[in-house]
Amino acid sequence: MSSKDSGNNVHTAQNAVLDALAKGKRKKLRKLARSMHPGKLASLLEALDSQQRQAVWQEVADEREQAVLRHLDPQLAALLQRDAEAVGSELDAGGEQVFTHTGNVREALAAGKLKRVGKVFRSMHPAKAAGLLEALPPDERSTVWQTLDTERAARVLVHLHEEVRAKLALEMDEDRLLTAARTLALDDLVDLIQALPTGPGRQLLLSMDEIKRQQLVAMLAYPEDSAGGLMNTDHISVRADIKAGSILRYLRLLEDLPDQTDKVMVVDRKNRYQGVLRLSRLVTTAADTKISEVMDTDFAALPVTMTSLEVARQFEDLDMLSAAVVNDEGELLGRITVDDVVDIIREDSERTLMNMAGLDDEADMFAPILTSTRRRSVWLGVNLITAFLAASVIGQFQASLEQIVALAVLMPIVASMGGIAGSQTLTLVIRGMALGQVETGNFRVLLVKEVGIAVLNGMLWATVIAALAIVWFGSWAIGGIIAMAICINLLCAALAGLSIPMILKRFGIDPALAGSMVLMAVTDVIGFSAFLGLATLILL
Repeated sequence: MSSKDSGNNVHTAQNAVLDALAKGKRKKLRKLARSMHPGKLASLLEALDSQQRQAVWQEVADEREQAVLRHLDPQLAALLQRDAEAVGSELDAGGEQVFTHTGNVREALAAGKLKRVGKVFRSMHPAKAAGLLEALPPDERSTVWQTLDTERAARVLVHLHEEVRAKLALEMDEDRLLTAARTLALDDLVDLIQALPTGPGRQLLLSMDEIKRQQLVAMLAYPEDSAGGLMNTDHISVRADIKAGSILRYLRLLEDLPDQTDKVMVVDRKNRYQGVLRLSRLVTTAADTKISEVMDTDFAALPVTMTSLEVARQFEDLDMLSAAVVNDEGELLGRITVDDVVDIIREDSERTLMNMAGLDDEADMFAPILTSTRRRSVWLGVNLITAFLAASVIGQFQASLEQIVALAVLMPIVASMGGIAGSQTLTLVIRGMALGQVETGNFRVLLVKEVGIAVLNGMLWATVIAALAIVWFGSWAIGGIIAMAICINLLCAALAGLSIPMILKRFGIDPALAGSMVLMAVTDVIGFSAFLGLATLILL
């Protein structure tokens, strides 16, 4: 090819690059940068200005860098390498700390240096990469997401919260999403399908091969928060009449064992669960020993309808790494592994924490303002109702407050003491219910204990607060009134903190979501009523 033709090609490529940059078509720019011959790409880079050159260089595939650099002017090649290494070292200096990375990543994104940002994300553990992605604003998050290769994106997807996962998955084109989905384990693929809107989720399901699609349909038939929704079908099952040597030979023929495999499941000819054989026992057993002689029949399987929280409790109580899942007929359906249970425990703790503030546990920290406003306004409205309820109680004693100013000064103390005491009991009971330690059978024992604590604390702090009130206002009557009100409110707070979670649970309401709000309303109303009511009767 003549130099004139080569120059024309570079000029044509330069126009295409400029057009892609002007229109913000990153995919087109990436395609151009990764399809050109290294020599032509080097010529193109030399013909661009520094900003354009940096934008194109970020789209050059890592494995092509050295080939392109060899064709560049040595001074320009050194400059490109130096800039890239500087950004990489800044990001690497943060170690594995997400909060240290966030500022460096944002600075690199602002400078248009995407290549090193992508490399750092690819070097991080997928779970930490997911956390860093969620710490970025949506536009920057999308930019970083485009730098990740398909396989890496798939591994990061499963660690993202549901709302962010769905948004980023929808940003992938159909072929890339399908390729990413094929690298996922079945249980992770089920989570992804459930996180997507109905249309894309169904399309992803239909794109799978026949065998995988049938497995997915079977798993999707169960509720997400059940053992069936958690299980995976990648287990190894054997019959009890087979010898240990045969099992070992079979396992050696496999390319790899399913993740978290610590035991094989023992079934009969109808695939009914019989027990388990631990791998540690298998490798120490004589080759001619039958599985029935060394299997563990006391290792109970989990019903497919068991809730995810009950599953987590079983794993915690029995220190299990994996457990079989069976249907009502005892047929083996799959298994649950400890990594999925750890996710359930983490998600439940996050849900409880967020629900106590009236927030959605899956909410994106950088969700749109209107979306976040709508979510929060509901509980602000509920709180306003309870605040007006307490205010209406105070309004009933307006005449007393006008005559005795000390009541207005001391009134918040009564409500505050009751609220704190009730929150202590409420938190204890909600935790006990989550762990299965609080039930109707031991309710009376717990009631006696909490009432005893309330009485003793009430007497102690009523004495302290009464003494302070007497010194402050010089009135024994006010001291006595606030002492009685403190005792009454602490006792009622203990009863409310114990009974409210039980009542809410009976009506199918999460105690962590509404318990604290109901409790504060109860302690405010009782505290104000007791203090102001006693003051009105005694002083007026």
